[in-house]
Order: sequence, then C-alpha cells, then structure tokens
Amino acid sequence: MEIPNLVRQSLGGEEIEAGVNLGDEDLVCLTPTRTLLYRAEGLLSDEKVEEYPHEIERLDVKEGRRKTKFVVEYVDGTRSFSVPANRDQQALELFMTGVLRGAEVAEADESVVGAFRFSELALFVTEARVVKHIGSSVWSDDHEVYDFDALTGLEFERASVATEVVLEVDGRPQRIKTPNDRARKVQQVVENAVFDYYGVDSLDALNDRIGADDDAGTAQADPGGTDAGGDDIDLGGGIDPLTTGEDDGSDAQTGGTTTDETTTATTGSDAASDSDQGGNGRAGSRSAGTSATTRSTASPDASAAESVDAAEIAAMREQLDELTAAVDEQHELIRKQQQTIEKLIEELRKGR
Repeated sequence: MEIPNLVRQSLGGEEIEAGVNLGDEDLVCLTPTRTLLYRAEGLLSDEKVEEYPHEIERLDVKEGRRKTKFVVEYVDGTRSFSVPANRDQQALELFMTGVLRGAEVAEADESVVGAFRFSELALFVTEARVVKHIGSSVWSDDHEVYDFDALTGLEFERASVATEVVLEVDGRPQRIKTPNDRARKVQQVVENAVFDYYGVDSLDALNDRIGADDDAGTAQADPGGTDAGGDDIDLGGGIDPLTTGEDDGSDAQTGGTTTDETTTATTGSDAASDSDQGGNGRAGSRSAGTSATTRSTASPDASAAESVDAAEIAAMREQLDELTAAVDEQHELIRKQQQTIEKLIEELRKGR
C-alpha cells in the first residue's frame, strides 16, 4: 500500500503499523498513538489528514446503507468520521487495535483479529484475549476481559437460536451468547486466536494442554458407554445397528409371505384382464374420436400462424433493436450522471 506524502508528513516521528484502503485513494493508518484518516483530493476539496488519538472515552458505530459512521467521544468533545460500508469491519478492527492498546487492555504489539457486534454486545478478539462490551455503544470503560493465559477450558454450545462461547477462566465458565447465523465465524476466529496462542491445532488438543476438567470430556462422550475411564469414544464412525438371529428369521418369513401374495395377485390380474377385453373396442373408438377433434381444433391456429407476413416481423424486429440500443445509451448516460451527483453529495456531507 502506497503511503501519500501528506500522511508521511503527519507522522511526527512515528511509524505506520497497519493500514486499510478505503477506496478512491482514501486510507486509514494506525500509528502507536493515533489513527490517521487520509482523504484524497476531490471535486470540492483538497487532500487532508485527520488525526484520532487512541485514548477515548466512548465509541459508537452507526451503520448506513452506503456509509458507516464512527462517533468518537473524548474528554474534551466528540468527533466523527465515515468509511464505506464494505470497509467498516477492517476499519473497526484497526481502530480498536489502537484503542485497546491505549486503554492498556492489549499489549503494545497486540492486534485485534476479529470484531463482532450483535445488538448491544460487542466482542473483540485479539491475539491474546477476548474483550466483551455490553451496552448501546461499541466501547466504553465498562468492559470485561478474558485473557488466554488464564483459560482452563474452551467449548461452544449450540442451541436452536444462539450458540454460546464458553470460556472457562481459572475454572469458572464465562458464557458469551452469539446468534447462530454468525456463530461459525465467531468460533473460527476465537479458535484460531487461542490455537495460535497455545501452539495447538484442535479443540481437544487445546483442552488437554490447558488442563480442562476431565468431567467435561466425559459429559460429551456417549452416555451409554461402559468404559468411563478409557479413551474418548468416537461417535462418528464404526457404530453399526444391532441385529439378532430372530430378525433374520423374520426377514425370511416375510419374504415367503410376499411371494405367495404376489402369485395370488397375478392370478387375479389375469382373470380381470380377460373380462375387460370386451371394452377395448369402445375405448379405441373414443380415443380415435378425441384425436380427430384435437386435429380439427388445432388447424385454425396453424393457418393463422402461416398467414403472418414475414416482412412485417423483420421490420418489427429492426425497430425493437433500434429502441433497445437507444434505451441502453440513455441508461449509461443516466448512470454516469448519477455517479457524479452522488460524489458531489458525499463530499458536501463530509464538508470537503
């Protein structure tokens, strides 16, 4: 990603640690103490750089159809900036990386790897912890932190509507409820972060590593198992349905009964066939009459189709092609004008 000269001039000796391209040459850049928002030159404004320090009091995020607005509250006032809706997730993760570092919740080299918002629940997954915030805002001082180094167990309990992320911290379960339509993504992000932190590659290996309670593993095993102290039972394979000798005899007996019934049905069918032969002549006569009626009804339609002038059809097609081309040209012109108008409106709203 190319860093504009104006951004370099605004660094004040700091280094850019990460950045997000917002499109149209606009950028969001992260430094150790600030997030820099770069706006490229537009139709109504010159290029500029806005600074947002990381020591904030509160953060609200308001989603729109095309734009997402970040409202940042500081001790001395409130400021805001907007990003395209298709870049708001990356921008939020970048900005919250700086915020968590500034609040000393995260280490100076620790980054946010996932940010989720569900109604009044905000969940931030970093490289070393999970941060939960409940409230109308996305961030404030009222938050909870679950450090990975204190984990003694991790599991995910799925229900009909929501899935609970169960973080067992120092032996005490902490439950975070997430909707099922986003639960798979949350689980993936949490697992990847914790697995990387502990250097494992599966949930079972993680729980073995961090000393999860053996009773939890037993509860997940088959309740009908007889060897509770043995190895874990794989419920997914090697389990065949139970069969007995009595079942086999029953199958053979059923097969014999079916054969007898089939023979009886066949005999009855032959007799019925003989008795119905007298009606075949009448059925044939009705079928022939119906076919003749169908042909006579279809004949006028066929004659009408043949009477259409081929020259008139060709002329109509030519006119239709000309109209289509003219409409397409008008649509393209309108689209270009609309883009220009939207850009002007957007820059006016930004005050650029």
